[in-house]
Amino acid sequence: MISLKQTDEIKDNLHLCILYNEIKDLSDLQLSDNEINYVRNRIEAKKEIIVVNQYERFLFFVQKPMEDDIPKKAEKLRRLGFELQKLVEEFEISELQFENHTPTSANVLDLIEGLILSAYQFTTYKTEKKKYKLKTIFIFDFSLEKLQLKELQYLCEAVYMARNLVNEPVITLTAVELGKEIEKMGKEAGFDVDVFSKSKIKNLKMGGLLAINEGSLNDPAFIHLSYKPKNVINEKPFVLIGKGVVYDTGGYSLKPADSLDWMKCDMAGAAAVASTFYAVSKNKLPIYLEGFIPSTDNRIDGNAVVPGDIITMYDQKTVEIINTDAEGRLILADALAYSAQFDPLLCIDLATLTGSAMRAIGKEGAVMMGTASGEMKKDLIRAGYLMHERLVEFPLWDEYDEQTKSDIADLKNLGGQEAGAITAAKFMQHFTSFPWIHLDIAGTAFYKTNDNYRGKNGTGFGVRLLYKFLKNRIL
Repeated sequence: MISLKQTDEIKDNLHLCILYNEIKDLSDLQLSDNEINYVRNRIEAKKEIIVVNQYERFLFFVQKPMEDDIPKKAEKLRRLGFELQKLVEEFEISELQFENHTPTSANVLDLIEGLILSAYQFTTYKTEKKKYKLKTIFIFDFSLEKLQLKELQYLCEAVYMARNLVNEPVITLTAVELGKEIEKMGKEAGFDVDVFSKSKIKNLKMGGLLAINEGSLNDPAFIHLSYKPKNVINEKPFVLIGKGVVYDTGGYSLKPADSLDWMKCDMAGAAAVASTFYAVSKNKLPIYLEGFIPSTDNRIDGNAVVPGDIITMYDQKTVEIINTDAEGRLILADALAYSAQFDPLLCIDLATLTGSAMRAIGKEGAVMMGTASGEMKKDLIRAGYLMHERLVEFPLWDEYDEQTKSDIADLKNLGGQEAGAITAAKFMQHFTSFPWIHLDIAGTAFYKTNDNYRGKNGTGFGVRLLYKFLKNRIL
């Protein structure tokens, strides 16, 4: 992880990136006439990043985007950070200074955020590990506060952690091992973690989680996270729930072969929740949080649940199994019902839940539904725009309930061929008795090709979104 440090001087022997508004801002940089003319020519050629080789060091000139829309400007800066990271790696730079010549420190922080997130690597299983060389970033900006740097550092670390969890294969990251990893995160950051054993899950009669686990040789886990500092601003907790299916075959409703190679990502919601707790705790936000992660793999075995089975959930509702690949909503339903005892101010669940959501809006955003107030939804959507983890709200009209009705049980776990993301949420709504928002992150959690600073494979989607939303509650 790249280290961020504030500095009160620019060193002549270190590589330097200058973020500026206009070329006139560069008059005090002691550049030669040739260098000034070169920079001017490159600006006229509309080059976003200008590189000057001073032999002893490189200078990188980045012009702040001429964009009035703050979220769009921030995203353009993050994307410029991605381009800058490629140059930094090409030139094998280990230390880089940033000098901010724009009116606000937010601009340089957005640029650095994009660079750091672009520098993520997952090399655990590489025998020849190519490590990026950049280790330290120094920022020269008198308007910058040290807490801002720490906040960005911890938030990026949290995204790295989420990506690491998603990228880890199920052969090493079973549900129980996921619990152990989250316990380590809790000890490091300062939040509590309690991993329920299979026997405790049985005693609680969490029928959804137990049913999906029937086909597995490995135990399930129900992971309870809690963060409550002394200076909390909310008496009732914000509750975060993450789908923790560490590998999803689809069960007897088997997935096609071309989907199985990346089904380790089906716990991306769990990774986002745990990593949000990490960021909130490390940055000491005065927010009371409770979190729940139901976790198992979904495999095929002689005892595995099959279509036609009927199971009894934690809250005693009965569910007819129509499709064993509609497993996420079953384990989330147990977690939603269990969380009612904490009387949530708001509950947000994240899940790689449906291909329907992915087909509807692609990888450009996540689908949102829920029963929370319009104000809470607007605040979450606003946070999504600021962090470019955008949300699109789908309706939860009463008519969709018809598709969740069963002839022989209280509910069935699959609706019709249309509106699959909505009917999945309608199923889950039956297990809520509190303000609730569901985020279907199926399209955003894992990319098969590189996508700018989000990278390839696990993206860590949801961590920055949730952190921004929660932080905004205290402002």
